[in-house]
Amino acid sequence: MDFADAVELGDVDAVGQAALAAAGEVTAAELLEAALLRLDAGRDLNAVITDLFARGQQQAADLDASGVLRTGAAGPLAGVPFLLKDLGASLAGAPEAMGSRALRTHVAAETAWIVERYLDAGLVVFGKTNTPEWGNHCTTEPSLFGPTVNPWSPDITPGGSSGGSAAAVAAGIVAAASGGDGTGSIRVPASCCGLVGLKPRRGRTSFAPGAGHGLEGLVNEHALTRTVRDSAALLDAVAGTAVGDPYSAPPPAEPYLQAVATPPRSQRILMATASPFPGPATDPAVVTAVQRTASVLEELGHAIEAGTPRIDADAIADAVAVLHTVSNVALYDLAAEHLGRQPREDDFEPSTWVMIREGLTTSGAQYAGAIAAVHAQTRRFAVQLVGFDALLVPTLLTPPPPYRLLDQPRATTRAFFDVEFATTGWTSLANVTGWAAISVPVGETPDGLPIGVQLMAPDEEILLKLAAQLEVALPWAGRRPAGWIGRPSFGGPHK
Repeated sequence: MDFADAVELGDVDAVGQAALAAAGEVTAAELLEAALLRLDAGRDLNAVITDLFARGQQQAADLDASGVLRTGAAGPLAGVPFLLKDLGASLAGAPEAMGSRALRTHVAAETAWIVERYLDAGLVVFGKTNTPEWGNHCTTEPSLFGPTVNPWSPDITPGGSSGGSAAAVAAGIVAAASGGDGTGSIRVPASCCGLVGLKPRRGRTSFAPGAGHGLEGLVNEHALTRTVRDSAALLDAVAGTAVGDPYSAPPPAEPYLQAVATPPRSQRILMATASPFPGPATDPAVVTAVQRTASVLEELGHAIEAGTPRIDADAIADAVAVLHTVSNVALYDLAAEHLGRQPREDDFEPSTWVMIREGLTTSGAQYAGAIAAVHAQTRRFAVQLVGFDALLVPTLLTPPPPYRLLDQPRATTRAFFDVEFATTGWTSLANVTGWAAISVPVGETPDGLPIGVQLMAPDEEILLKLAAQLEVALPWAGRRPAGWIGRPSFGGPHK
């Protein structure tokens, strides 16, 4: 396969690539070969930090030999090359550093349930993507692997913690890649990189076999995509529960990929542009993007009402900080087991060490109080949304931020999140409440950088339907960054 053909295939979304394979126009091996050519061309992005080429080539060969692609029985994603985030998507026998120097030689002992579902869907896994240490940052610039470059500009972060996946998708290396979201880690990279990023509702997927939930329910796992239908098809692949899960979400009325083909009935949508947290005013370009989206939704027959749900910002910021400190003690313990000694401060990122240090002295009462605060603020938030079908808000309060902002150590973990929330604003509310939330790339700055707008709701179906409508009304499929594979490179990794 020549490079021009590889670039042409990279312009096709995941559902489209699978359809080509099912029609016999291309094999799984050829789809993977094309992805490998694109990855080689995009190495300067530093998006993929673990190559799993041999396992991907064997999986593709097995799919082609089985003949299942031609029957259609393998599903709408079979044969499509796919990348796993190097956190929360473990694959037995594969390196799993989680962005941490302390775990640079760590290898996963088991395969995550969600990865098993990806493999069952026929997705061909051939690499793992860059992530900040333990997913702590809404940027991707770990000291272990170095920063991932945003294909839109080497001066702005690709976001985090799923920044490696986002950069790979935004550049056209793959059509989709996995992600996880604890305070915005799918939606922030989606906004920074001009992608679709859906955080599912709490309980939609399983954390088996290693856990029942992440960050006491704040974390959800899904993917970064360029199209809404790819996000829907991937959610179909992973929705469900494993035996023994502590809780689950009710199953959808119909497959998500089928649901997005039908426009929704008229929805009542609350719109807010100001942040729920103290801090600077929302950037005018972001406000414009939200208001424009509201106008388009009104033209589509939906009712928009302005208003800002009120929450106790201090209570939420304190709770998120406490839950992160305790979670980072788990990293500390894992590192101790892996290293065979007590980890030292220089084994971790400076901001991680602040969280670990606080977590080691966090009391049980503080931990229980954080969980109670999350539940109390969820109820307060939900009561104010009674009568509305969705909430329309910014994804980020600013254009894509620069490097060396969202990963820096502060005096305390709470101070760290105060800085993060001054940029991210609404994203953490979806994690705290357990609501589904989707970022769609409908806006742009005056100099052409992407701006995401976010829709939140208790369930994913209405979000995917609304996003599909916006994808038609405000098409983003033709927008390509300067770093799109096949275009001249804008330079190497940010220094």
